[in-house]
Amino acid sequence: MARHNDFGRWGEDLAVDFLRRHGFEILARNWRAGRAEVDILARDGDVLVAVEVKTRGTDAFGRPEIFVGRRKIRMLTEAVNAYAEQTGWEGDIRFDIVAIVRQGGQTRVEHIPDAFYWF
Repeated sequence: MARHNDFGRWGEDLAVDFLRRHGFEILARNWRAGRAEVDILARDGDVLVAVEVKTRGTDAFGRPEIFVGRRKIRMLTEAVNAYAEQTGWEGDIRFDIVAIVRQGGQTRVEHIPDAFYWF
């Protein structure tokens, strides 16, 4: 596996641990519907949460969450709608971002609930 893939996988593992520590139930990882993919599907109480994880080695070019563009949002929406249909989910759905920066031997994890209201 390429080094950047290992780094991304490390970030997703860190995000899963973070979410679990904050009471989320992890339902699926890297769930795909055609070309669309959700990094993490979780349950926060009675809400289905689609989580996009962005991991960077620096924030010199901007905070990780700004790299979630409209195309990615459209793909996440497509994937989570397919998941909801396939599983019969009828409750609320929320889109979160977990932004991770590993820089200078320190790791910063930021959870952004309802992240698409920022865009």
